[in-house]
Amino acid sequence: MFKQFFATSALAFATTVCVAQQKVTIKVVDEKSSALKNATVTVGNTTKQTDLNGIVEFTLASSSAQKLTIKHLGFKEFATTTHSSQTNYNIKLEVNTIQSDAVFVYGTRAKENSATTFKNLNKEDIKKNNLGQDIPYLLDQTPGVIIGSDAGAGIGYTTMRIRGSDNSRINVTLNGIPLNDAESMGSFFVNLPDFASNTESIQIQRGIGTSTNGAGAFGASLNFQTDALETNPYAELNNTFGSFNTWKNTIKAGTGLIYDTYAFNVRLSRIASDGFVNPSFSDMKSFYVDGGIYTDKHTLKATVFSGKEKTYQAWNGIPEDKLETDRRYNEFTYPEQTDNYWQTHSHLHYTYTINPQWTLNTALHYTRGKGYYEEFRENDKFENYGLDSIIIKDKDDNTASVIKRSDLVRRRWLDNHFYGVTYNVNYKPNNQLNLTLGGAANKYLGDHYGEVIWATYASNSKLGDKYYFNDATKTDVNVYLKTDYRLDKWLFNADLQVRSIHYEAQGNDNKVKNFTFEDDNLFFNPKVGTTYFISPNANVYASYAYAGKEPVRKDYVENPKNEFPKPEYMQDIEAGYRYSSAVFSLGANIYAMLYKDQLVPTGTLNDTGSALRINVPNSRRLGIELDGLWNISDQFSWAATAALSKNTIVDFVEMVPVLDDNWDAITEEPIAHGNTDIAMSPSTVISNNLTYKALPNLSFSLLSKYVSRMYLDNTSTEARSIDPYFVHHARAIYSFSAWGLKNVDLNLTANNLFNAKYETAGYTWRQRMENSTAIEHYNYYYPQATTNFLLGLNIRF
Repeated sequence: MFKQFFATSALAFATTVCVAQQKVTIKVVDEKSSALKNATVTVGNTTKQTDLNGIVEFTLASSSAQKLTIKHLGFKEFATTTHSSQTNYNIKLEVNTIQSDAVFVYGTRAKENSATTFKNLNKEDIKKNNLGQDIPYLLDQTPGVIIGSDAGAGIGYTTMRIRGSDNSRINVTLNGIPLNDAESMGSFFVNLPDFASNTESIQIQRGIGTSTNGAGAFGASLNFQTDALETNPYAELNNTFGSFNTWKNTIKAGTGLIYDTYAFNVRLSRIASDGFVNPSFSDMKSFYVDGGIYTDKHTLKATVFSGKEKTYQAWNGIPEDKLETDRRYNEFTYPEQTDNYWQTHSHLHYTYTINPQWTLNTALHYTRGKGYYEEFRENDKFENYGLDSIIIKDKDDNTASVIKRSDLVRRRWLDNHFYGVTYNVNYKPNNQLNLTLGGAANKYLGDHYGEVIWATYASNSKLGDKYYFNDATKTDVNVYLKTDYRLDKWLFNADLQVRSIHYEAQGNDNKVKNFTFEDDNLFFNPKVGTTYFISPNANVYASYAYAGKEPVRKDYVENPKNEFPKPEYMQDIEAGYRYSSAVFSLGANIYAMLYKDQLVPTGTLNDTGSALRINVPNSRRLGIELDGLWNISDQFSWAATAALSKNTIVDFVEMVPVLDDNWDAITEEPIAHGNTDIAMSPSTVISNNLTYKALPNLSFSLLSKYVSRMYLDNTSTEARSIDPYFVHHARAIYSFSAWGLKNVDLNLTANNLFNAKYETAGYTWRQRMENSTAIEHYNYYYPQATTNFLLGLNIRF
């Protein structure tokens, strides 16, 4: 396979050398002949963006005529055909008065050159990686990101960390509407399979970032913009086949603009995989529908998208002693040990451009979610389910036996509603000043309950009985004011947010009876920054932000110290340098994230695979991040990132449980460790993407990722850690037009090219028996797939 791969590369390179080529220069300007930066220019199947001077260069075969299209936000799309005799094009774009969907994300995104550390991924970046793997896998080549999968192949339940922070600290919005679950604060993309197929762009803000809606952002923010308005009708068929019986089938279509006013889009998707871990299958289905009215001043767009998933549970990982003998091991064997959940999102956006200075944007949203996970329990106690012991009398000798346990199957349910309103008003009186007032009010209603659906001995249970029931309510209201002011070579940013949260729950939990609490938090989250423009191509920036964040549900229910959890607070100091040209771009920044009462993982998981956490008084994350791109030539480009950090808990004290002979905790033993590394926070994360364009429509890429040692708990002990790993992937993309089809894309990706054996996550726990002085520990890991392949075929009509 590899010989054929490299032979194909060599043949393509030779072909390139032999074909006569010429350089074509394209300059894009507006109606006032001012240069348009970042215009998207496509010649044939090659896409580039204009530089600060509105210029982009292509190398084309001199004998060929190819389609040339240019797109830029706020302007009408331009299309023509190149001529073999013409090497210079000066193209003026017309202003497009139809409102763009981009206004939906305007209030919560960092603007160009603002004093915030961020990275944007456009449609082309997303398309290259969209082969059915979950959203985190699209972000793997961005600074400080670590991804992984319970099933090992990137489909089903996936994990993501940015700057060492897990998804409960990563704020996610879809067109400005919060996605994070209100109680766990996690974002579970398994509930939105193939959402990438309707994603126009993603902005990743690292650190606190700009004010946004939903859960507080302590590690990062992800802001998704769904597909931008397409003026022409289209249809797409996207399919993927790969290792572990992986399939992705997508059909997508849109009407384009009807009567220059109306537009509709629809998508149906199915993703299925057996998974690397055996068993760990996934079966996911989704749909997406939108319809909009677009006029000069008004945009009204309704969107409904839904996902349904069934995944076999692999969230327990595998024990350490299985890593060398059976990396695909799963301790679950019950055929229906599955997670089942469906979630439907309904959004209604309205934008009103009052005049060139004033814009109003508002949205209503409602999310309905319901599902359960089913599991087999061996010899479980009746008392855990509120059931009576069974007394069986022997008629012959008049004796009795008591049955207190039974094998059983249970389902644990989530049944929730989330709804609210978001808004922002933007005022831009001139090119120097920009003001945005925005906010949101959201309500969450969630029921948690459990049912026993089968038992060897049913005791006094009835089908449909709930052995626990707990309902929760959470209200989240925020308001923010942002301002940008440009003065000569200086840009000043200020961002003030007030956020109020009321959270209460009552009833019985699975583990805690009479679990009732009420908590109120009020946070003031200020951010200030400044950018200095060294030249049109370069600037430096610095910012300071302060924010607070409330605990999540598990912090109240399963607090290892049996304490009421505290909110956590952070100061975030950032400074950086940015340079951009057509040939080379570089982003470099340093940061200091200083925490008070940070909730850090103990290393132990609960029974749904979620990390248990405790407050630590003082901790910090210090680091430097680099993000560069070098267009070495028309054929070669190199992109690389590096994130170097020191993540420290100050004077950490570990509490080791002491167990009696019945394995019940009777006390805790404190162990002082001094300054230690925060769990699951590597000091080094490096990525690399080397791309060779053999032809304008044929490219080969080598992608690499290195992650240093990660400790499973907060003791900095190598025996409880994940070894460093260095993994490589290869990708080949070929695009062409034929047989009346607008575009055909072939994408072959080889993941883990050199068959590395590595793990991306894990957990541990320690304990001491009452009658022993030895402290024992147990490690579990999540191994990732060995060499595997994905082949994608995308056809656009």
